[in-house]
Amino acid sequence: TGAKTEVVNAAVAIVDEDRSLLSHRIAGALLPPYFQEARYIQADEAITGMDKNEFVFLIDIPSNFERDLLRGDNPTIQVSADATAMSLAGIGTSYITSIISQEITTALQEHGYSTSLPINLVSHYLFNPNVESIRSTSMMQVINNISMLAIILAGAALIRERERGTVEHLLVMPVNAAEIMLAKIWANGLVILVAALASLIVVVEMLLGVPVAGSLTLFAFGIAVYLAAVTGLGIMLATFASTMPQFALLSIPVLIIFELLSGSATPIESMPPWLQTVMQLSPATHFTAFSQAILYRGAGLPIVWPQLIVMTGIAAIFFFVSLIRFRRAVLRG
Repeated sequence: TGAKTEVVNAAVAIVDEDRSLLSHRIAGALLPPYFQEARYIQADEAITGMDKNEFVFLIDIPSNFERDLLRGDNPTIQVSADATAMSLAGIGTSYITSIISQEITTALQEHGYSTSLPINLVSHYLFNPNVESIRSTSMMQVINNISMLAIILAGAALIRERERGTVEHLLVMPVNAAEIMLAKIWANGLVILVAALASLIVVVEMLLGVPVAGSLTLFAFGIAVYLAAVTGLGIMLATFASTMPQFALLSIPVLIIFELLSGSATPIESMPPWLQTVMQLSPATHFTAFSQAILYRGAGLPIVWPQLIVMTGIAAIFFFVSLIRFRRAVLRG
């Protein structure tokens, strides 16, 4: 698919209760391009940060860790990973444990101790404890299909009107252009919304046995907001095409970008900084983050409201641009 699974620019947070030279060396060893500069947080910020997707990895260094290590008291370091991105979590955890082991070995050698002193490195995978691919792929398929159906159905509805010559019928009806557009957007959007929820409940939850962690009501509301954006985009693309083949040629690149660069196939953090900035303009990026937070992490409205606000703004922009194009290309054409 072209999806990138290597660890690149991954965000790491550290709960450093030891505050020793060794703990600082461990943090300093997490270097680019694999990791961002380690961010120090308090223990009570860990769960909230994971829910908000502020970091992918969390290293918990207990108090007196260096002292207990030199005494041979078998201290423990915990490495937690957000397993919603399975490949990134697995590979990144291996990188981090290897880095920690190397720094500990170096520290022991500098103090003249045997490098075989006991230490426990405990790894935890959050939100997907067994690192099952079906948890990720099943829900991501539902999310990607929402984008595909919304763009294709909304655009095809307008193209069919033009191909059949029924646009003239719309012109003489006592409705304005905005009402015609809204009818096409929500007629198709309602069908997609029902189909997406049915797929999530019947196929993903019941048949595949994949649990949904968060609120389906909140997820349905987010789908409705997202559909307002992508159906508007579908109509806008349709105004640039006069036939279905032309519309398909315009839609396919958009759908590929949505699928590969929205964060569903490749983590946003693994992309170049300029591409991360560009993809913030895409509603699919925010919908993917919104969906992962609810479906995987069980996040509520206090966590996902920023994505809802951004999607609403993008939906409004697409609607007004599409409305202008609709008036020019259809009602006046």
